[in-house]
Amino acid sequence: MALRPRTQPERTCVACRETQAKRGLVRLVRSTTEGNSRVTVDESGRAHGRGAYLCTRIECWQRALRTGAVARALNVQLTPDDRRTLEDYSQRLVPATP
Repeated sequence: MALRPRTQPERTCVACRETQAKRGLVRLVRSTTEGNSRVTVDESGRAHGRGAYLCTRIECWQRALRTGAVARALNVQLTPDDRRTLEDYSQRLVPATP
């Protein structure tokens, strides 16, 4: 009896709407502590809270923050600190090669 290959979970980037393997995307998570919502980058992919995924392309991060796609996907209003955290993380990403 042959074993079936394991399927890799797929997720959709909230900016470009492309479907990719879950491990190829960056997860953002909205966590609520004592009534305060906070949006952070979940590098482990296992944090509790509502999640959204973005590509590793800087253009997707810029578009998602500019159009409000992250806030919509996480159902939260981004605070200036949250926005700054996400912008700082996006600056560490490697630019796409043409």
